[in-house]
Amino acid sequence: MDADAPKEFSTTATGLQYRILRKSDQIRPTVAGIVVVHYRGRLSDGTVFVNSYEGGKPQQVALGKTIQGWQEGLQLVGRGGLIELEIPPKLAYGDAGFVDFSIPPNAVLRYRIELIDVK
Repeated sequence: MDADAPKEFSTTATGLQYRILRKSDQIRPTVAGIVVVHYRGRLSDGTVFVNSYEGGKPQQVALGKTIQGWQEGLQLVGRGGLIELEIPPKLAYGDAGFVDFSIPPNAVLRYRIELIDVK
């Protein structure tokens, strides 16, 4: 994390909240691109529902196949950056939740994502 990283979240027009914790280069992903990331996802009560660090290997993900909060948030940071996202339900899994990850309906999701590479 950069020493000058903001303490407060910024909010986009869609309601996504974010903090860029580590600055990056200017190579940013597009929704059509592939990203290589490490990430940890938590519910608002602190419960971790996914953690790529546990497997030891970063994940390669088609950004366009992720939730809208990821699509929007990862375009705010470039390769090498670290971002924290607070994603409202409408930009995540909404009323349905996501049973595979034990995400309840209307859950606010908190992610810390390290953007390792953009392809």
